[in-house]
Amino acid sequence: MKKILLISDTHGFLDEKIINHCKNSDEIWHAGDIGNYSLVESLKKIKPLRAVYGNIDDQILRDEFNIDCKFSVEQIKVWMTHIGGYPGKYNKRILNGLKGYKPDLFICGHSHILKIIHDKKHNFLHINPGAIGKHGFHQKRTMVRFNIDKGDLNNLEVIEFDR
Repeated sequence: MKKILLISDTHGFLDEKIINHCKNSDEIWHAGDIGNYSLVESLKKIKPLRAVYGNIDDQILRDEFNIDCKFSVEQIKVWMTHIGGYPGKYNKRILNGLKGYKPDLFICGHSHILKIIHDKKHNFLHINPGAIGKHGFHQKRTMVRFNIDKGDLNNLEVIEFDR
């Protein structure tokens, strides 16, 4: 079993509240708009990090991470990217990619809007953890925690902080 903390849109912001949740996870997944490399270094000191770069991320972060991160954990196929869209409204790049890669879990960030939706057409769970940073229009800072165990995603929890 793996305990996952899913964050996005930190925009360089990392506080003790986020760090405490990182410490209680097995892995940290970041869905882009990281903000700066020192945040990556801080997260990597806590737990293993999987991440993608976002549209605000500089060349240093783009050299470290890819636009997509596709991997399997505990028999769950994952596709994480920053700009992806939503069920019924995926961008063309994602739709084309879904023809060849069939994830069980699709993750994106970018919108700063928390969404957890079962995509019936493509038969996967779509998660956008919202934004945990302070930059942007969002009223609440959000991230998502869940467990993955032998093909089962469970104990999904939204963690919310005031801005």
